Amino acid sequence: MSNSAIILISERDSTVRNRSQHNQQKQPDSSCNEKGLQSHNHKLELSAGMLRERSVVILLLGFMCLVRILVLISVQQLSSSSTGHFDTLRARKHLERITSVGPRTIGSPENEITTVNYLLDQIEQIRSESETGPHSITVDVQRPTGSFSINGFISYYDRVTNIAVKLQPKTSAQHFMLANCHFDSVANSPGASDDAVSCSVMLEVLHSLANLSTPLKHGVIFLFNGAEENNLQASHGFITQHPWAQQVRAFVNLEAAGVGGKELVFQTGPENPWLVQAYARAAVHPFASVVGQEIFQSGLIPSDTDFRIYRDFGNIPGIDLAFIENGYIYHTKYDTPERIPTDSIQRAGDNILSVLKHLVMSDELADSSQYRHGNMVFFDLLGMMVVVYTARVGTIINCTVAIATVICLCKKCVLYKCNLVYAVCVVIFSWLVTLVTVLIVALIVTLTGRSMFWYTHFYAAVCLYGSAAAGTIVLIHTLTKDIFYRSASRVYLAELFFDVSLLLWCFLLLILTMCGFCSAYVPMMMVVFPLISKLLLRKHFRARGCFRCLVSSSLAQDGVKGASLQYSVLYLTGLAVPYVHIMFLIWVVFEVFTPIQGRSGTGIPPDVVLALIVTLATVILSTYFLHVIYLSRSTKHILAGLGSVFTVMFVLVCCGLFFPYSADPSSPRPKRIFVQHTTRRFHALNGSLQSSDSGLCISSVDYTDMQHITPHIPQINDSIRWDCQDHLPYCGSSRKSWYLPAPEVSPEAPLEFRLLSRQETEWGTVKMTFEVKGPSLMSLRMRPQAGASLSSWSFGDKTPQFNLSGGYFISYSRGLDAPAWSFWFEIQPPKSSDASPDEGLISLAVSAHYFSGSDRHSEQLESLLKRFPAWVFPSSWISTYHMYRY
Repeated sequence: MSNSAIILISERDSTVRNRSQHNQQKQPDSSCNEKGLQSHNHKLELSAGMLRERSVVILLLGFMCLVRILVLISVQQLSSSSTGHFDTLRARKHLERITSVGPRTIGSPENEITTVNYLLDQIEQIRSESETGPHSITVDVQRPTGSFSINGFISYYDRVTNIAVKLQPKTSAQHFMLANCHFDSVANSPGASDDAVSCSVMLEVLHSLANLSTPLKHGVIFLFNGAEENNLQASHGFITQHPWAQQVRAFVNLEAAGVGGKELVFQTGPENPWLVQAYARAAVHPFASVVGQEIFQSGLIPSDTDFRIYRDFGNIPGIDLAFIENGYIYHTKYDTPERIPTDSIQRAGDNILSVLKHLVMSDELADSSQYRHGNMVFFDLLGMMVVVYTARVGTIINCTVAIATVICLCKKCVLYKCNLVYAVCVVIFSWLVTLVTVLIVALIVTLTGRSMFWYTHFYAAVCLYGSAAAGTIVLIHTLTKDIFYRSASRVYLAELFFDVSLLLWCFLLLILTMCGFCSAYVPMMMVVFPLISKLLLRKHFRARGCFRCLVSSSLAQDGVKGASLQYSVLYLTGLAVPYVHIMFLIWVVFEVFTPIQGRSGTGIPPDVVLALIVTLATVILSTYFLHVIYLSRSTKHILAGLGSVFTVMFVLVCCGLFFPYSADPSSPRPKRIFVQHTTRRFHALNGSLQSSDSGLCISSVDYTDMQHITPHIPQINDSIRWDCQDHLPYCGSSRKSWYLPAPEVSPEAPLEFRLLSRQETEWGTVKMTFEVKGPSLMSLRMRPQAGASLSSWSFGDKTPQFNLSGGYFISYSRGLDAPAWSFWFEIQPPKSSDASPDEGLISLAVSAHYFSGSDRHSEQLESLLKRFPAWVFPSSWISTYHMYRY
């Protein structure tokens, strides 16, 4: 072979080798492109049938705004036209006249003389006008004396005032409805809403019924009671002592926990479902909720009404109604007639008149025992109508819904396998983390001294705590989607978490039903409507092949429809009914509990309470929104938006931008405090004065204490806290008070306390009898020494009841011209080994409170009151404290 041939062959081999090496170098690039294409196709498969993030945000925000608007329209829709039977203008004149005398505390001339005379004059006018009609009116002024146990202490009353008016056909009646209101008020408040407006409404209802041309089938007793504010005393005197009480078969109680707005039926019964049915049929403007009843009767709301007295001591059923809006000015100087809209009076009058007229013409009132048993589920739909059915029917409905839900979910469990359990754990975990996160935020706000920033700026709390709660939920589900469900389709996850929400609501439905709660209708609605709407939308949200393809992520091959904008709108439309009702209940909770934090004491931080409520509301509203969240292609902007809102609000709150209180006349949010000019005297065992002091005692009613007041009155600080010794039965005020030294008080009617007799009984006890003279409101606390115990006394059922505070407490009130208060008790001495001769057997502390007349003022007290800023509402009075040992 020639050299040239060898060279050609070598060049060819070199070329082949170079091409081979070149092809080998290109091979990795081809593999990368193939993998990238597969990854891209996989992402397309996972995101098939999904919504743009912007669409999700617009849909959810628009839906929530629409729901909120519907609730606000319902709440603010008062009566705009009269039915022609109830005269609102006349009722308003009654209201203005009753409140014109100012505060009407028990035992004051304003309450016992002026108001009583006005009510009697108006009743006499009504009687004269209707004298020729088919009805007769009988008036009886009762002044009962008695005592009873309530909330762990004894309530004692002497000659308090009741005005009872019996309206009946001239042919007489055997069965009566009772309509109750109270005309007394707390100190320092004109009490327009609580409860002068109710008495004004009752006067006009009496006028309307008395002038009917057709005689009533049964009678009505209108009770205007003058002693409700001090432990529900006058109603107890009527129902346990008045001869007419035996003819009462049911009652309607008119109360207030706010100023104006709609009057809410917040409790009924016990049992007697016919009462709720009567309200549902007769009420012109219904507004009722069994949820409110179960919340109120749980004790979460620190309040009581005469309903409890008639229920517990009269054993009669009834309906309890109350104004609940604007509780910020409840029991303050701002509770004036002009703050109660005329339309509120009109709707209350229309409802009470219609319901009473219906009840006194019904057959059930004559033999209510026949219709006694059973509870009712009741709730109104945007104030348009009341849905009412028996608890037994409710149980059947709830169980049917639960069974149907379980059947629907069982069909999918085979496909879901363990994923359903994992998803339930994810949802519950997200709730727990959300709760902890928001509580941490609330505690930080509290520790930085910004507690109650939302009291005047409520939506600031929604923005801070709501954004924290919503952001935490969305973040956890975003991480779950990106980490644990990376290979699952988003449509599959949306379907999975919808079924998880359905399952959890179904579980709550079963729990509440088994526990006998009528409020179980709420989770029932949250199961029925979403389930039905989802079943109706199956054609808009499913794979053309089979559901299993969602699990295998073969969406692109099987042609999944997924979620369109039309589907999302229809899905949210299916949630409208339960969400409107849930939003209404959330509004009621906030409307009641937010103002309560301004008078709930200094124990639990109110920001923790409000944060819990906001978190609960967010969790409830988010349950079925998870379905839409998982259909979103991304949540980056949602998280960024929520995070930005939270960050901005947190900075603004911590910087002190939101001041808790306001003196704005159009919408005041006052800080409540108690101020009393008091003198304390401590007596030795031999009766001699051992020590005494006097000063101005200031007590905060909310959590912020004196934090915002001390810049205006620097003397108020922790160095002069009230000195209270644990072994004393009572110190004259709450233990967390501030004490400014001041001269002694000298009331015109000073307290007189005397030991009338002391004798040893044949069974080894010591019986002591005492007499007390003083103002119309007093309290007695007793603490036996170590080893001694009370065996009997003259109060209540004669059996002493030990108070949780470590002693015995008796609250006393009286009307005018009441005799001296006398009482006795028997005490069992301690064993000789436990006896301490220096301590005696028992310590007694008597506090006298001067809420009316010239004795309620002092120069030093008035001088201090002028120094408080305008946004403070100080409830002030004079008091004395005497401690004795025997």
